[in-house]
Amino acid sequence: MKVALFGTQFYEREYFTKFNVDNKHELVFFNESLNATTSHLTKGFRAVCVFGTDKMDKSCIQKLAKLGVQLIDLRSAGYDNVDLKSANTNNIKVLRVPAYSPQAVAEHAVALIMTLNRKTHKAYNQVRENNFSLEHLMGFNLCNKTVGVVGTGKIGRAFCAIMLGFECKIIAFDVKENEDLKQKGVQYKTFTDLLSQSDIISIHCPLTPKTTHLFDKKAFGKIKKGAMIINTSRGGIINTKEAIEALKNQQIGYLGIDVYENEGSLFFKDQSQTVIQDDVFERLLSFNNVLITPHQAFYTQEAVTEIAKISIQNFTDFEENRELKNEIK
Repeated sequence: MKVALFGTQFYEREYFTKFNVDNKHELVFFNESLNATTSHLTKGFRAVCVFGTDKMDKSCIQKLAKLGVQLIDLRSAGYDNVDLKSANTNNIKVLRVPAYSPQAVAEHAVALIMTLNRKTHKAYNQVRENNFSLEHLMGFNLCNKTVGVVGTGKIGRAFCAIMLGFECKIIAFDVKENEDLKQKGVQYKTFTDLLSQSDIISIHCPLTPKTTHLFDKKAFGKIKKGAMIINTSRGGIINTKEAIEALKNQQIGYLGIDVYENEGSLFFKDQSQTVIQDDVFERLLSFNNVLITPHQAFYTQEAVTEIAKISIQNFTDFEENRELKNEIK
């Protein structure tokens, strides 16, 4: 089957080529992101493979359908960038990679916590300049701290397991409670109670209409003053402008994010020689208690391997009319 892969990075080409055994599928890699404007590039392809930065809205999907595309395969677990209703109307199947490595994202969330807390990034830079002072490097013990986990799917559960190892008290909020976590001592709370009781809040829920800007001025007003907020899920869950106000008045004590609500025009590119036009993002960078990583939480050898292998399997299942176990309906 001929598949167009959009917005591909250097590492993806290597892994997808490796696991496309016997060149079963004709894979064509595009640097461009897929959207209504670039949809013409899909002419002659039966399937497209996209990432979270590709915009699969109604306009784009209608154009794909007219060009003969029958499958949209996501190289991610999240699918908030796809108009599922439009895909269904146009008889286009939508598949995804539901779980490539929950541990990869969970471990990165912990890395953000540890870095912000113990200021290892600042210590590294100081020592390289022969500055061995401990001034401004004090952190706090994680042991016995209350950690709030918003979303206890596979990634949230992996994160809970790690933080239980630090002997933290774990409280969680989810529309569906996990009995296994409860047996391990995790307590489910209301969202309001989680905000007010947590020293650290880690976000692991999907982006939906209900969770868009879940963390806004109202939510920030309910958190413990000086609490740490970590987001390795989706940028749109946090209202960035209102987070900046909460940082300015020191309501948020630390902010660690691997995702940003307007990251599409920034992340996955070398912008070092570019004047960034996003003033909100630039304001975030100005805070010394904010740590931003470029959507790299998933980026481990194990995760990229699984993404490639499952995506290739999705192509094969579709082409051979097998059960589409990773279909989004």
